[in-house]
Amino acid sequence: MPTARNQYHHGNLRAALLTEAQTMLSETGADALSLREVARRTGVSHGAPRRHFPDKQALLSALVEQGYEQLGARIESALAGTGGDFTERLTAFACAYVDFTRRNDELMTLMLSSKTWPDAGRLIAANERAFAPAVELLRQAAESGDIATADTDTVNTAVLAMLHGLAYVAGNGLAGTGPTTDLVAGAVRALVEGLRPR
Repeated sequence: MPTARNQYHHGNLRAALLTEAQTMLSETGADALSLREVARRTGVSHGAPRRHFPDKQALLSALVEQGYEQLGARIESALAGTGGDFTERLTAFACAYVDFTRRNDELMTLMLSSKTWPDAGRLIAANERAFAPAVELLRQAAESGDIATADTDTVNTAVLAMLHGLAYVAGNGLAGTGPTTDLVAGAVRALVEGLRPR
């Protein structure tokens, strides 16, 4: 097991702590997460994490920021992997989001609760960076006439609400036995049909 000296010397202690904390978060939830236990499982002294995270709140904030970075990378990758029309691109974004949410349920719960935290400004900025490609996708769709309304804030909210609902339905076995991607694609097609100009 790596020692605290080696971890810190190589400059990866912070990353190692966050990796272990994210694993613990998925296993036990945020309430059971502690700096002492993260340190123990990382193989460093109980005081070592305080070089990077003065308290548990700082660790949770770093987890949220990292979560948005991970989500943003997934969204960018999904959109870069499709050159199709608006429906195909929105489906790619939706599938990436629902998959991330299902795989990172506790992290997503933490991310969604962080807007009231003391350092919320930094975390909201991370949220905005993560969703920027999807927001731009909807802006372009409104501009090109793929959707009927120019009120993209309302459309953004509707899409996000639908995706949270789909993640809940799929994650709780309420969608039958078919692939989650089929569920998401069908919901996106229905939504886009409702948004199209008449």
